[in-house]
Amino acid sequence: MNIEEIGEFGLIERLTKDFAPQNKTTIKGVGDDCAVMDFGEKQVVATTDMLLEGVHFDLTYVPLKHLGYKSAMVNISDVCAMNAKPTQMLVSLGVSSRFGVEQLEEFYAGLYLACEKAGVDVVGGDTCASLNGLSISITCMGEVEKGKAVLRNGAKPNDLICVTGDLGAAYMGLQLLEREKKVFESQKDPDFQPDFAGKEYIIERQLKPEACIDTVKFLKEKNVVPTAMMDVSDGLSSELMHICKESGVGCRVYENKIPIDYVTASMAEEFNMNLTTVALNGGEDYELLFTVPLSEYDKVKGLEGIHVIGHVTDASEGARLVTRDGAEIELKAQGWKAF
Repeated sequence: MNIEEIGEFGLIERLTKDFAPQNKTTIKGVGDDCAVMDFGEKQVVATTDMLLEGVHFDLTYVPLKHLGYKSAMVNISDVCAMNAKPTQMLVSLGVSSRFGVEQLEEFYAGLYLACEKAGVDVVGGDTCASLNGLSISITCMGEVEKGKAVLRNGAKPNDLICVTGDLGAAYMGLQLLEREKKVFESQKDPDFQPDFAGKEYIIERQLKPEACIDTVKFLKEKNVVPTAMMDVSDGLSSELMHICKESGVGCRVYENKIPIDYVTASMAEEFNMNLTTVALNGGEDYELLFTVPLSEYDKVKGLEGIHVIGHVTDASEGARLVTRDGAEIELKAQGWKAF
């Protein structure tokens, strides 16, 4: 069987379905943004992620310092998606002979900057030689009060669906970078300068994403406890469907409620792309998608940076997008696919 027939998550499910926890400390294993382990008064969450040159990043336009920052933040984001505080990180690199010490110092400068911002300690890792390019593997851990970890499986019918920030910007930033790369390669001019004027926001969202560390603190301060939560890494539609599957529910998301920045909209128009498709499937936004009980509406409706975009339904009603003219379209996961 070819792996692409079942996809990344089908592969994970197939490979791990026979693994049952053998330790009482394992509260949640495979199947969420992080594993959850119980070690007494507090619970520990852990996540790991790999980034491969040529697959996840292109050093033609990704500075190593930005790559280090992003590598750390995408893992910190997973910890935040569990309603947890990130605390420690392990970093492993596979490095080919074309990289020098100074280049790796640039990578670590960006990584340390992200960790300092998030209050995370780099406590170890591994470094080895690679035959091809740069490989990055990062494990991030965090802590959360006992019983306060938020999984993907807690959404209930009538819960509100909320998302932070805006969507689609990182994807349009990637499209712009790829376009300018093609222009550069076609001109073969070493002095070529890309045209990013007025588009700095979407470039930053792609090269230097920010985990929603403050949002987790903010929700706690406002006494808002999500019933389910994920970070938007593969695309809004994909993450919504994960929550629906794990929670055994359906959803209705309203097209006119999806937050989109003006620069993202302008760039999508320039590329002749459907803006809603970009926002639903672009990915790499690293915003938080979460559900809260309907009774919390008065708390969340006025919170800065948090948008109510829909509600949870019974599973029999499916997962659908309600368009601006009132039509309903079935949601499909069309974002990032690992295989």
